[in-house]
Amino acid sequence: MDDLDKRMMKIALPCIANFAINPLIGAVDLFWVNRMGNALAVAGQAAANQVFSSAFWVVSVLPSVTATLVSKANARGNTDDVQDAVSQALIVGFLISLVGTALMMLYPEKVLSMVLKEGSPALQYARPYLFVRSFAFLPSLLSLIGFSAFRGTLDTSTPLKISAASNIFNAVLDPVLMFTMNMGVTGAALATLAAEIISATSFLSIMLRRKMVRWSKILRLPSYATLKPLLEGGAALQMRNVALNATFLMVSRVTQSLDNTGVAAAAHAMAIQVFQLGGIVLLALSTVAQTIVPNELIEKVDASTGKHYGGKRAAKNVVNRLMTWGFVLGIFMGIMQLLLLPVLQKSSPLEAVREAAVIPSILASVYQMINGLVFIGEGVMVGCGNFLQLSISTIVATIAALISLNTLPKIFGLTGVWMSFGVFNSCRLFGVWLHQTKYGPLSEIALAKAS
Repeated sequence: MDDLDKRMMKIALPCIANFAINPLIGAVDLFWVNRMGNALAVAGQAAANQVFSSAFWVVSVLPSVTATLVSKANARGNTDDVQDAVSQALIVGFLISLVGTALMMLYPEKVLSMVLKEGSPALQYARPYLFVRSFAFLPSLLSLIGFSAFRGTLDTSTPLKISAASNIFNAVLDPVLMFTMNMGVTGAALATLAAEIISATSFLSIMLRRKMVRWSKILRLPSYATLKPLLEGGAALQMRNVALNATFLMVSRVTQSLDNTGVAAAAHAMAIQVFQLGGIVLLALSTVAQTIVPNELIEKVDASTGKHYGGKRAAKNVVNRLMTWGFVLGIFMGIMQLLLLPVLQKSSPLEAVREAAVIPSILASVYQMINGLVFIGEGVMVGCGNFLQLSISTIVATIAALISLNTLPKIFGLTGVWMSFGVFNSCRLFGVWLHQTKYGPLSEIALAKAS
């Protein structure tokens, strides 16, 4: 708990709280859909939500690159470069969102076929949910870009306030639309859409007011030279996101195919909530690494004392401290999840679903013990700008996971699906180890050469 820890905690705590909101709201949505007492409704919502999330995250490479570019520009005190980075991300994000929304609205059956088999009973709930959620593509991406821009300037409190306000609105609106107005899963999707619109509007208005972005730059097509860092970083991370979502889509597809009653899919949705509730802290620390590391890499001079600070050695110290926190918190979150399993089990009134979710939920808790190292290590890769190395590591892990998903579920059922998650994250951990000890710019080998 020295000055370095305190500085990181000042940035990390609001970031952790921000990341906690979305899974908690997801848990609220799942709670109310479960109140319908229909496993197929839960399965349909989970399938549509997975498809939307996968389609969204495949093209949401912009926030990670934006946070790194903004952090470097902010460390140099260059406001113009900060505006350029944010404006370019907003322009590209707008164009990508139009394509994503159009595909989900025009071809819902084909999109859902990535997860659900033709004629699946859950389709009757998945189709209307996906239709409404497709309108959230643009506001969701704008909110993420706004969040990354504020992180780049080391302001994590403002995004927390915006997310809290918009998602409280979503939580209040859920039961009203679903039950009072009798809209079912469609009501849950409408509540989420309303929250996303409020969030995106708030981010954009505050960024304009603080001069983090200007309309003149948003409405002007940038040159290729200015777009090049964003596009190159985005292209490399795109490969990673495709690999990640290939894994998650296959997990969802295999889970949906385990039975036609929706029990396995509903149990999987419960286990995912367990996984996310603990992983939010670790994922938040990953984004802290993405922000602090590039800022620390820039050598700076204190105007009052003339003292130099920052640079590679200082960044290495930050990385070591973050990895230590990740390891400790990973173990802590895993133990807490195991203790809270009896409470989380009560979210479903269906006994069959609760029983099927027991072992996957235990595995989800155990995996948190290595996720701290994985998430923060990958955040360090992004902060260092090693996007291609991160993508290659993820692709290798995806190949191993797909092989596991084609074998283990046939033997162990839903438990086999979660065993495959273990294979996936273990391979990612190996990639982190290689980056920090052998091939990364902050490895001891690289630092020794630099000195």
